[in-house]
Amino acid sequence: MTPQDSTKNTPVGPRDSSKTPRYAGRATYALLPELHEVGHADIAVAGVPFDTGVSYRPGARFGPSHVREASRLLRPYNPAQDISPFEVQQVADAGDLVANPFNLDEAVQQVADGARDLLTRADRLVVIGGDHTIAYPLLRTMAEKHGPVAVLHADAHLDTWDTYFGAPVTHGTPFRRASEDGYIDLTASAHLGIRGPLYGKKDLDDDARLGFEITTTDFIEEHGVPAAVERLRARLGDRPVYISIDIDVLDPAHAPGTGTPEAGGMTSRELLRIIRALSDLNIVGADVVEVAPAYDHAQLTAVAASHVVYELISAMGRSKNIQLENTQLENTQRD
Repeated sequence: MTPQDSTKNTPVGPRDSSKTPRYAGRATYALLPELHEVGHADIAVAGVPFDTGVSYRPGARFGPSHVREASRLLRPYNPAQDISPFEVQQVADAGDLVANPFNLDEAVQQVADGARDLLTRADRLVVIGGDHTIAYPLLRTMAEKHGPVAVLHADAHLDTWDTYFGAPVTHGTPFRRASEDGYIDLTASAHLGIRGPLYGKKDLDDDARLGFEITTTDFIEEHGVPAAVERLRARLGDRPVYISIDIDVLDPAHAPGTGTPEAGGMTSRELLRIIRALSDLNIVGADVVEVAPAYDHAQLTAVAASHVVYELISAMGRSKNIQLENTQLENTQRD
């Protein structure tokens, strides 16, 4: 593998699996080069091996390495989106951000600082968790760069609760804290895949006040994926969009390896279809979290998560191409 040629600006892609078997060598995401090998990336994939914020089953700290292992099988051309995502943009694995496992507040600051540093070497981030606590510091860095962002949050749970055992920052509170701190566009954010019991009806009232519109799994079952996509697109609009995906948005049949599973979830096919349908939006960053390998079977959850990351990277590539085409068209019209 050679460093990116800055004069030709040709992206360095994954290792050639016809020369080195996929199961051999370093398990970077999708066998991509490491960030230091290419200097600067359009997209950096980073892990955050942290799960101090969980409220039930721990183990998501091992999620990044588990997802990277499953991603060995990915291939460079995405026919569903008609794009070779690693050819149209430089994507690199940035390794893991350090997060103190014994001090949650310090860990949150470390994730924010680490993401901020990565954004000096990459235009956009896709982060593999780790538990959903990490969305809070990641949204801080997004807001610093773009202003309040529209959030598409795919999850079984609202994650807009106030405290748990008196703790204000946990994996069940990141979007409440981010909303209160002004990181989220209150007019353009949405939940996808919400289901299951709540603590009370007030949870829904609080959630609406914090800026979210809910598309439940029941809505998808009744109206179908196209209607869900239309609803999400109307809500997100043309704003900078941050996509945060808790793997438990999928039914436990598709993603058993997670900390707080809920029955009645989406299929992996439904989630992938929705991501593909949003590829023309201005996606500025993303995370995929809550993969806990101790509860996984035959890499079911890791395979699903690795494909979700792949579709997000592909969608970002298509979004980048659309933006370039629009800019070129505007320049032509002015000329």
